[in-house]
Amino acid sequence: MASTVLTADPQTPRAGGADRRVVEVAVGVMVRSDGAFLLTSRPAGKPYAGYWEFPGGKLEAGEDVRAALVRELREELGVHVLSARPWHDEMVDYPHALVHLHFWIVNAWEGALRMLEGQSFAWQQLPVELEPILPGTIPVLAWFAQERGFQGPTNRVSDTP
Repeated sequence: MASTVLTADPQTPRAGGADRRVVEVAVGVMVRSDGAFLLTSRPAGKPYAGYWEFPGGKLEAGEDVRAALVRELREELGVHVLSARPWHDEMVDYPHALVHLHFWIVNAWEGALRMLEGQSFAWQQLPVELEPILPGTIPVLAWFAQERGFQGPTNRVSDTP
């Protein structure tokens, strides 16, 4: 479990109050050989629709993180994961849910990207020029910056939610 909790939109009331359950989410950080990483937009009808994030989704009952990651990337992007490894975890307290994000680096897949949920996609390098960025995505950009020795802001708007 992540050691800190990132609070998104702290002024907004939390659905379910303080005792809500944690939603486990597998997140694929797809990285090409040139270091570019894939961001997708959140589809219409979901919380934070139009915000940019890394693809992924909720674990189903009895499913481990890797299996959820493989399933979600197939369902959202139409690709089959060939190689992935755990990278970082992050807890994010959104107004609609308390989410435990399991970020995995995905560096090999097969199949052409197809946006099967009507979302958009963009390959990015630092600093990210897209906006708005989902609050739970911003720590990932900071991790990339630290690992890559990147100096300066990681995205156009702000490094804090």
